[in-house]
Amino acid sequence: MTNTQGSGDRGPRLDPATVIRAALELLDEKGLDALSTRAVADRLGVRMNTVLWHVKTKARMLDLMADAVIGEAPLDGLPDPWDARVRELARRYRRALLAHRDGAALVVGTFAAEAQTLRFADTLVQALLDGGLEEREAAWTTWTIVYFALGLTQEEQAAARQPLDGILENAVCGQAHPALHRALAHLGPESFGERFEFGLSRILPTGGEPR
Repeated sequence: MTNTQGSGDRGPRLDPATVIRAALELLDEKGLDALSTRAVADRLGVRMNTVLWHVKTKARMLDLMADAVIGEAPLDGLPDPWDARVRELARRYRRALLAHRDGAALVVGTFAAEAQTLRFADTLVQALLDGGLEEREAAWTTWTIVYFALGLTQEEQAAARQPLDGILENAVCGQAHPALHRALAHLGPESFGERFEFGLSRILPTGGEPR
């Protein structure tokens, strides 16, 4: 593949960071389904080969985008107590996902072993190690927190695009689903912040080790 940058392309010389910023802007405007290397090239006013020169493939572009999103979770100013540190990291992770349209869906679809993602994971694992967890417990608790945050945030962002009010209520029958019917008032697609804090409290109870 040859770099076509400068051969008729308009605008300033590109670098990978500029391409990823443009891709994130496109994500925020049109959503994950509309994202492609061609769409990013059109936004930048360059040929698609120019974008591919910097990101190689769409999959690689998505990995770099996911890493950029996680990089928006700041790692400074964290609490000293290990459990408070873990909770604050989880909250910052969720906020970073929510800051971009389809942010959770983007990150779910990648396995970005990139600098900012690794830095965040290292900070979270270290907090758990500081709490006295063994290496396996720290690693698996990190996965648990990440999977929980991604899943709940993906639901939250999907609900913002397509309200789910009434769907579950209309589907659950008291006779066929007695347990669901009993808990129905607490199963609606709302209170995502409270649900997130509740989940963290189950993973990492106050004053104790992760379960």
